[in-house]
Amino acid sequence: MLEGIVRESIGKKSAKALKRDGYLIANIYAKGLENVNAAFKTNEFIKFVRDKENLAFDIKVGANTYKVVVEEYQKHPVTNMITHVDLRVVLDDLVSKYYIPVKVTGIAKGLKNKGVLVQSKRRLPVQCAGKDLPNAFVLDVTELDTGDSILVRDIQIPQNVTMLESASVAVVGVLTAK
Repeated sequence: MLEGIVRESIGKKSAKALKRDGYLIANIYAKGLENVNAAFKTNEFIKFVRDKENLAFDIKVGANTYKVVVEEYQKHPVTNMITHVDLRVVLDDLVSKYYIPVKVTGIAKGLKNKGVLVQSKRRLPVQCAGKDLPNAFVLDVTELDTGDSILVRDIQIPQNVTMLESASVAVVGVLTAK
């Protein structure tokens, strides 16, 4: 479990001091829950998020434990280091909007025919309760030839999950190289 600290003051000066000490500034929020201003060790946070198996993960801030998803993050324009992250608490019974990652597996047939694999959607918006939250949409592209694509309507969607993207949008495809 990832552990963080509660930020006492939320001013610019204290945020700079925390960043200088190697902390990542975070906001934790949910509907009907008071916002929590927190900070995590930057390297620990990045390692934990990279190695996590589920989309939602547990964190401990102060005396409270939350199950959260990464809603949004901000990077420094020059150094490309993460400077801020928004974490949304996953409530099991509350229906909410989430962005689910799309993972591609396999090697497309069209790559042998001088095609290029293009993934146009990295995350897809869905609406569901926290207990029904899928971890990812895994798409097998081995049967795709040049000119073929996988649309949103071709994706297997779990029960109690509503896709918010249009059914005719291409998620991944193989284009002919020029």
